[in-house]
Amino acid sequence: MKDRQRELVDILNKWAYEYYVLDNPTVSDKEYDALYDELRRIEEETGVVLPDSPTRRVGGEPIKGFEKHTHIARLFSLDKSVTAEELNAFVTRVEKAVGQQQYTVEYKFDGLTVCLTYDKGRFVRATTRGNGVVGEDVTAQVLTIKSFPLKIAYQGTLEVRGEAVIRLSVLDAYNKTAAEPLKNARNAVAGAIRNLDPKITETRRPEIYFYDVNYTSDGAPMSQTNAHDFLVKEGFKVFPYFRICNGGEEVAAAIAEIEQERRTIDVLTDGAVIKVNDATAREEMGYTDKFPRWAMAYKFEAEEVTTLLKDVVWQVGRTGKLTPLALLEPVELGGATVSRATLNNYGDILRKNVKIGSRVLVRRSNEVIPEILGTTEHFETSRTIEKPCVCPACGSQVNEVGAHLFCPNRLCVPRIVAKLDHYAGKNAMNIDGFSESTALQLVERKGVKSFSDLYALTADDLAQLDGFKEKKINNLLTAIEKSKTPTVDAFIYAIGVEGVGRVAAKDLAARFKNIENLQKATVEQLVEMENVGEITARAIVEYFQDEENLAELSALTEAGVAPVWSDEKKEGIFSGESVVLTGTLNDFKRSEAQKMIEERGGVCQSSVTTKTTLVLAGAEAGSKLEKAQKLGIKIIDEAMFKQMLENN
Repeated sequence: MKDRQRELVDILNKWAYEYYVLDNPTVSDKEYDALYDELRRIEEETGVVLPDSPTRRVGGEPIKGFEKHTHIARLFSLDKSVTAEELNAFVTRVEKAVGQQQYTVEYKFDGLTVCLTYDKGRFVRATTRGNGVVGEDVTAQVLTIKSFPLKIAYQGTLEVRGEAVIRLSVLDAYNKTAAEPLKNARNAVAGAIRNLDPKITETRRPEIYFYDVNYTSDGAPMSQTNAHDFLVKEGFKVFPYFRICNGGEEVAAAIAEIEQERRTIDVLTDGAVIKVNDATAREEMGYTDKFPRWAMAYKFEAEEVTTLLKDVVWQVGRTGKLTPLALLEPVELGGATVSRATLNNYGDILRKNVKIGSRVLVRRSNEVIPEILGTTEHFETSRTIEKPCVCPACGSQVNEVGAHLFCPNRLCVPRIVAKLDHYAGKNAMNIDGFSESTALQLVERKGVKSFSDLYALTADDLAQLDGFKEKKINNLLTAIEKSKTPTVDAFIYAIGVEGVGRVAAKDLAARFKNIENLQKATVEQLVEMENVGEITARAIVEYFQDEENLAELSALTEAGVAPVWSDEKKEGIFSGESVVLTGTLNDFKRSEAQKMIEERGGVCQSSVTTKTTLVLAGAEAGSKLEKAQKLGIKIIDEAMFKQMLENN
């Protein structure tokens, strides 16, 4: 009976692979059901269910909630491009960094990313992507899906990544009998996988297309073609479209091919994914805080709908720019209810012939505020949108610069509030407990006008604000004091130079080392940098030529604000060490441990390289630890780390 059970499992899994993965069944449903029923009888008699038995895929009882799970290796998201120019810029960056390369192009499906873990050839768990580091365990739900193997040949520890989808035809069939029809395929699959009842997951019939090997315990680097071939060999379902391209022209041709064919396939797709194929080149290019530098998602034109434009209000930003915000008749778009949309500027309004009371075409793209593309119909009641002559907040005469309108009044309340809120943000000065509403109260009640004014605030000042009691007052004052020693890149980002985002701020800090050097930078020097264009370069130069800005920087210095420059060499127990942190520490947050190392002379790296001299390994350390072991790099655990801190 034991031998027969093994034989039945192997036969049924082979037939399921042919049906669900290859889309090429070799037996009838009747033949499959007969052997399936025989297997169930044996399992009931013996009480034994093999790990790869197809009966494990039946939806079980509802679960109480989703448990958190830390991925072995981080699941990065992808940077996006929406124009040919942005795509060409990606190829140019790659070629500058690692020379001519071969690329792969695949479909980008619009579903839910899942990560499956295997150990010693057996399926262990399935999780959502989450924030890329920690996801939710959805094993019970994913077990109802038949398009992945429960047993594979690879005997190490493995993480594979795929996109859970619901075919459009399956969604259509489901909606014909459903008591509550599902709005679209993306929402349907997210609701199926993140439903506490696996039986509901099973009724929606999701499947998974696999596209990436996220981690292998042997640490062998894989090209994208290697990863694709590995997935196919091990029985994972991959989408049949996979192009290998030499150079940007072939990449563009493959994307054009996908864009033409995507409307004929039975899966919801919103773009293409382009990756550098060579593993060595990938390692050399590395990652940003969010994305691999060697990959790019090309997004196709987003979903569009029409609705009525009810009104337009003008908002004032921290630079004084007036931005028209359209108020819409609520409409479903891309899985969300949309009631607002941007119009960019007054020139955009004229160009698109937009009027209040008219029907407009709206697009929602890349999860940002929707955009009005144009007007589809005017009515007798439609009326022209008036260009404001004065600031709606302070009444100052506005300046017109090209298609944009600006409030010139630096003391305009919304401008100050927006600037303070930006300055205190987590990625800037990180003043915990500071909010936009706090900024508004400080401006209106205490006359706060500049960043430096924050450092003169007292407990009595804060006590006069709504919602501020002793604990909240102490916490905010402590956070303000703590903000006096930001990193130089955080400070550059915080002061709000137009066009300078987080990435550019980091590059500027690394390039110029201190604020004095940055003040002397020329437009020519700035445009040489990868993430600084000519417009931003001129904005930087103009910022440091402005007398009011220079006075504010001086006032911040007098208030005790002293950014920590990246080239300041600190001495300590970790001096000369290039340290990589991996795994989970019990008594320290990763950010805390990193700060302690840097304060004691060390330099922290994101990945193990030949320059790494020390690895701090916590619980469940993965590929970084294994790579360090292979390279013979010194490894310490948390206990040794504590001892080193005490010795220091």
